[in-house]
Amino acid sequence: MSILLKIIIIFLLVVISAFFSVSEIALASARKLKLQGLIEEGNERAQKILKIQENSGDFFAIVQIGINIVSILGGSLGSSIVKDIIIKFKLSHYNENVLSVISFLLITFLFVQFADLIPKRVAMVYPENIALKTVNLMSILIFVFKPVIKIINFIADFVLGIFRIDSARNETVTYDDIVAVVDAGAVSGILQEKEHSLIENIFELDSRWVSSIMTTRDEISYLTLDDSEETLREKIMDYPHNKFLITSSDIDSILGYVTSKDLLPSIMLNEKPISELIKNYRKNLLILPNTLTLSETLDRFNEAKDDFAIILNEYGLVVGLVTMKDVVNTLMGDIVFQNSEDQQIISRDENSWLIDGVTSVEDVKKVLDRIERFPEEDTYESLAGFLIYMLKTIPKRGAKLDFMGYRFEIVDVDNYKIDQILVIDLQQERM
Repeated sequence: MSILLKIIIIFLLVVISAFFSVSEIALASARKLKLQGLIEEGNERAQKILKIQENSGDFFAIVQIGINIVSILGGSLGSSIVKDIIIKFKLSHYNENVLSVISFLLITFLFVQFADLIPKRVAMVYPENIALKTVNLMSILIFVFKPVIKIINFIADFVLGIFRIDSARNETVTYDDIVAVVDAGAVSGILQEKEHSLIENIFELDSRWVSSIMTTRDEISYLTLDDSEETLREKIMDYPHNKFLITSSDIDSILGYVTSKDLLPSIMLNEKPISELIKNYRKNLLILPNTLTLSETLDRFNEAKDDFAIILNEYGLVVGLVTMKDVVNTLMGDIVFQNSEDQQIISRDENSWLIDGVTSVEDVKKVLDRIERFPEEDTYESLAGFLIYMLKTIPKRGAKLDFMGYRFEIVDVDNYKIDQILVIDLQQERM
């Protein structure tokens, strides 16, 4: 065999090795979700790729067989080329070992660079496209070498079994996987900021308690059967809601509710006293426990065909009120509303925020991005609750707490209730 022919064969071996390398990465990296989309479009090769991924042992076995055979042949030819060059060009006066080392380095460079590194880098960039082009030939090779593959897999499974290592590929898509894909889409610009925020909020429905978005009991306006006509009118005028709770005395003695439509004729035309109208309250009031998530709350609203519910604690006391609008606003709305009169988080500058004490810790974490979780956050719901937990007392105005590089300072307290908290990013302040 001539030297030229051997060199050509070596380059062919490099091409064959490159095929196995590019196929290995492409077929292993091809994303299942994208392949399923191609299958729905009628692409049969995508189905073959999924089948190969399900039997990854066969696939990796044929790749290793191919790469090792090519490497052995490449090494043997490289060594024989050195001897042929010495004989043909009468280079016996040169050290044969030196020529062999040079030949080894050249052959190694060819295989490492062109048969391994470059193909794998290309396959990582275009896994699905390359997998679709190589899957047919790879399937043929797996079929031809099936007996050898079975022996190799038997030995591999035996060794893995000794160490109790599961060889099956886990295709379960987790919450973290989806979040990672969404975050990657936002970084790449495929998803807009509002779309990214919406998807994040959707995932929170199953992990966020209804009490984190409810109107707390001290902010609920209600009408009692004992209220005078003048008091009733003042409450209705001061709090123009669509629905009003009706109680016998205090907020925990709820009887039902009336709508503004029920009261409007009396207010406009003075047909009947309001005190008489509220006695005909509606009793089908939706009552929910404070242990529901937002997702479960949506289900209850759908079942009851209602958009208004009272939240009770384990002692049967009213802790708040929630509406369908509250849930939708949490799902659709941004966290920081620069022009909203009802804003709970106000960005003062790049490094500080003024936050309402009742703001949910979930909303606070979205603004203070270094905080992934508050200590024992399942035991409280609001930022005020976090400060009370950490300081182990009912904090007074001016109380401070440093946590995760942020300083939390209470700037307003109303009758033991923490109203406003100033949060400063200490790490950014020092820069």
